[in-house]
Amino acid sequence: MQGRQLIVDTLLPLLNEHLSAEEIERMIEVPANPEHGDLAFPVYTLARTFRKAPNLIAADLVEQIDSSKFDQVVAIGPYINFLLDRNEASNETLKTILDQGSAYGSTDIGTDKNVPIDMSSPNIAKPMSMGHLRSTVIGNSVGLILEKLNYNVIRINHLGDWGTQFGKLIVAYQKWGDEAAVMADPVNELVKLYVDFHEKAEKDPTLEDEARAAFKKLEDGDPEMIRLWTWFKDESLKEFTRVYEMLDVQFDSYNGEAFYNDKMQAVVDELEEKGVSTVDNGATIVDLEAENLPPALIKKSDGATLYMTRDLATAYYRYNTYHFDQSLYVVGNEQSNHFKQLKAVLKRLGNDWADDMHHIPFGLITLNGKKLSTRKGQIVLLEKVLNEAIELAMEQIVKKNPDLENKEEVAHQVGVGAVIFHDLKTDRLNSFDFNLEEVVQFEGETGPYVQYTHARAHSILEKYNQALDDQAAFTLDDDYAWAVIKKLDDYPAIVQQAATRYEPSVIAKYVIQLAQLFNKYYGNTRILDEDEAIQSRIALVKAVTIVLKDGLGLLGIKAPNKM
Repeated sequence: MQGRQLIVDTLLPLLNEHLSAEEIERMIEVPANPEHGDLAFPVYTLARTFRKAPNLIAADLVEQIDSSKFDQVVAIGPYINFLLDRNEASNETLKTILDQGSAYGSTDIGTDKNVPIDMSSPNIAKPMSMGHLRSTVIGNSVGLILEKLNYNVIRINHLGDWGTQFGKLIVAYQKWGDEAAVMADPVNELVKLYVDFHEKAEKDPTLEDEARAAFKKLEDGDPEMIRLWTWFKDESLKEFTRVYEMLDVQFDSYNGEAFYNDKMQAVVDELEEKGVSTVDNGATIVDLEAENLPPALIKKSDGATLYMTRDLATAYYRYNTYHFDQSLYVVGNEQSNHFKQLKAVLKRLGNDWADDMHHIPFGLITLNGKKLSTRKGQIVLLEKVLNEAIELAMEQIVKKNPDLENKEEVAHQVGVGAVIFHDLKTDRLNSFDFNLEEVVQFEGETGPYVQYTHARAHSILEKYNQALDDQAAFTLDDDYAWAVIKKLDDYPAIVQQAATRYEPSVIAKYVIQLAQLFNKYYGNTRILDEDEAIQSRIALVKAVTIVLKDGLGLLGIKAPNKM
């Protein structure tokens, strides 16, 4: 962080009694008006300490600053504004990026720290739908961002392989299923049966009782129920794996809900022994009124366990297995109350490590404004959407570059990347409507636009086709180059911000902005002109390819060299 580091080094001797280097760095901003400076430091937080108006603090500090390493340092209202020496800063930033390569922006803050991430977690016997996209790609990207900071990330696919829905499915299969049809097209046939069950149960509520009874038999280890459940699970995993391969997402664990069946009783016993749980109308609950939360239901009156029971056992298992620094749950926004209850119950049991468990919520994907629902049969298959995106990408590649050698591979990278990017560029808490035609465009704020910019920069390097002189000074001071260099200098701070907030959209927005600034530079600069500044311009182009490729990589997206 060349410009930022210089400001930290300048301000720390003046403020070290009040702010740490990390705090100073976090507070540095980019002024809305570039004429005010390249970077700015707000002094609001010091008003109480110095017992002065912020504008007077800024003015006083400017008088004490050694400004010899900057072009200019001025106070504007409550801000200290820094104008960097463009030649010196561009040389330092470009050399740092070319020297560090893909390690640029990395730190060691995560060394020896484990972070399990609970993500994706589809229900078996249902296909992977668009509804599973967000948890999968947000979780994967958060993992990649944390790995950039050297954390040891454990991706866990907590499969929905237990619960009353399997009672429903077993009843539906036994009543109306056809073994040959299920063998021929397992997941789609099972979904039809699941939808069929719900339609019939609306007219005949006794089916719900049959489903509960069937699930109880499954819990009690009935051989036929176990056989059907195992079959449904194995067939589902085959389909899931195919989609994960398309998305290039791997998991370290597929321990689903069923894995915790023999681990729940210990938690139920501990709750009882410590007097944390009570029995209410036959059901076991934890009263969380003191935490302003509804009671946590641990066991139903019929003895059946619930999500809460299982998630308590899961939390213990992950803590004891991974000794985590953080434990993340990438699960929809609608589950936020559940995770508050989960942490509250664990805290009641005296487990302070529950403070290191974090729910990473996200909004919904809608299609033409409608929520997707398996129960009502409104399923949009994720695999189908990815294949359509690849086809659309292929059409555009054939138009733009018909002689491209590895068209199929690039079309896959662009099509799948477009779907992932469209999800991740949205702040995760926001919902969004999905329109495939808009997603796979080579123009606008899209994944293909960023990938195409990377390929364009790569083609310039290919044309130049010479090694850079390591001893040369890479000095650029024109406005278009300077805008790109400042953005490149921001990258390590952006990675840190994305990690702190568990927010991939910070990276996605950054690579869009970098691509836009580079394309302005490209459109206004004769990069390959043979003059004394050509090495500096090529160094800039190379630095852009390094950072764009790395940024896309943190989103789980490939950066083709040719498109």
